[in-house]
Amino acid sequence: MTRIEEHGPDHVEINPDPAAFAHWPDGLHAEMLRDAENGCVGSVLVSETETMRIWHLRLPPGKRCRFHRHVNRYFWTALVPGKARGYFSSGEIRNVIHYQGETKHFDYGAGDHMLHAVENIGDTELIFTTVEFIDGANTPLAVPDEVRLAPPAIA
Repeated sequence: MTRIEEHGPDHVEINPDPAAFAHWPDGLHAEMLRDAENGCVGSVLVSETETMRIWHLRLPPGKRCRFHRHVNRYFWTALVPGKARGYFSSGEIRNVIHYQGETKHFDYGAGDHMLHAVENIGDTELIFTTVEFIDGANTPLAVPDEVRLAPPAIA
């Protein structure tokens, strides 16, 4: 069986060879390994039901989100234009230009996943909304309570 037959097209392997990450900034590979089970696919979890989680991700210029793993179907929408750099568990680095309203869909079957981080390499804040469907083939990853949106305190 070829890799494409074993996994869907959105699956990204975790490269076991540290040399595949030699071109990454110092410490980033170790950070990726530490965050391999991080289920926080955004900055703030704004809504959650039995079937989905809705996230907001805000990245100021020069900032990067933690590595996180996607295990089920999801899509994201860019709310503003900007420039980003993606670091993927395969060792690949991708620079992309996002446009307002850009939306990308991903699908992960049993055992599939993608582990990555996103860095803002532009001069404006990046803002995304991600909808993650947690009723898929894989058990959703845990998320800590501190990432859940809390209503403001009433004065």
